[in-house]
Amino acid sequence: MIEEANLKRILIEARKQFEKRNPFELKKLSNETLHTSTATGDADNILVAVILYSLGKIFEREDYKKLKGWKSFETLVESALKKSVEDLDLRNDEKFRRDIVQIREAINKISGKLKKYIEEIFKKSAINKASRIYEHGISLGKTAELLGVPIYDLANYAGQTGISDVPLNSTIDVKRRVKILEELFNE
Repeated sequence: MIEEANLKRILIEARKQFEKRNPFELKKLSNETLHTSTATGDADNILVAVILYSLGKIFEREDYKKLKGWKSFETLVESALKKSVEDLDLRNDEKFRRDIVQIREAINKISGKLKKYIEEIFKKSAINKASRIYEHGISLGKTAELLGVPIYDLANYAGQTGISDVPLNSTIDVKRRVKILEELFNE
């Protein structure tokens, strides 16, 4: 695990924002985590980014809080967030990952429309965050692999958003690469 201190800070703040039911701040924390994950390629940070973004999207929908299973979902998420910070303190990476994954598994405790809605949010959040990682220069294949999303879905989403047109993602042509290498070796 990379950037444990930053991850711990983000999870502590995420827990506060979860308790406040603040979707904007949860998604903001997700973006902070995503930035770290693209710089380091750390799968734990990526997983947290997707989870926090998903929770932010879930809290944007007030009507689902009235459905059966909501309270159970909230309790499981609160517990997993608390335990994940404790696991970071204990440097227990494996337990940390299990606690974070438990948030996704909390969906199984929910029934009906709420379960389908939350499953869809997690899927779309993973694709959204994968596209942002791709935007930061990580290859499409590697990004799809890191987040466990189909490369076709990611390519389709990236194509629709214009992420592939971002200048940072364009490669340098062969002639320019050779010129750069020549300059490096001629110094």
